[in-house]
Amino acid sequence: MSDPMRPRASLRTAVVWEVLKEALDRQVKASGREALDVLDTGGGSGKFAVPVAALGHRVTVVDPSPNALFALERRAAEAGVAERVSGVQGDVHGLFDVVEPGTYDAVLCHGVLEYVDDPAEGVRNVAGALRETGVLSLLAAGLGGAVLARALAGHFTEARHALTDPAGRWGEGDPVPRRFSAEQLTGLVEGGGLRVGSVHGVRVFADLVPGVLVDTEPGALDALIKLEAAAAEQPAFHAVATQLHILGEKG
Repeated sequence: MSDPMRPRASLRTAVVWEVLKEALDRQVKASGREALDVLDTGGGSGKFAVPVAALGHRVTVVDPSPNALFALERRAAEAGVAERVSGVQGDVHGLFDVVEPGTYDAVLCHGVLEYVDDPAEGVRNVAGALRETGVLSLLAAGLGGAVLARALAGHFTEARHALTDPAGRWGEGDPVPRRFSAEQLTGLVEGGGLRVGSVHGVRVFADLVPGVLVDTEPGALDALIKLEAAAAEQPAFHAVATQLHILGEKG
């Protein structure tokens, strides 16, 4: 199967997809089952759920938006994986109202913690959905990336505000309710009873490079994707990434 994240969107998702796919492959080998049970909390229209199902796994998407779940159903049907994808309306705080705890080999929690009232409770819930041996893929907005982006745009006061604001917001007009440092996210994962398997910076350069350069310069997109992958594992770049990806392991 071709990479479901290419071409242009791969700048935003390639690092996460590669880490997630490798983690699922390890779970397959460890469990002895080719088809895993995967939960995608806040999975929306299936940007990750459908490619995961295309690998042969069963995916349950929990999302509060009926429109997103309708789009998920359509996307799964178009990809030929409708029988392996199911959508349920709900959210991470009421997770066990709609799914059973301890029944999933892997849980995705992408772009959720920024918007919940209690991130610690959210992580505890998604960790509680895992089987005795399972893996959590956690993706959230990074504080440093927002500070750097505002500064490079010339909004120095907003950059300083984000740096000192408890929620990492640059002002009243900031559309993101909360951002995290790598230390905060790893603390949440460990507080949920999981080991931190890996930390990756996502979109370290992608949001800073002019789009016209990437789209018009021959080979620029692939080169930038490779640069993102190389920088993602380097701790020095975690502090300036737009997003942070944590792999948490149970068992």
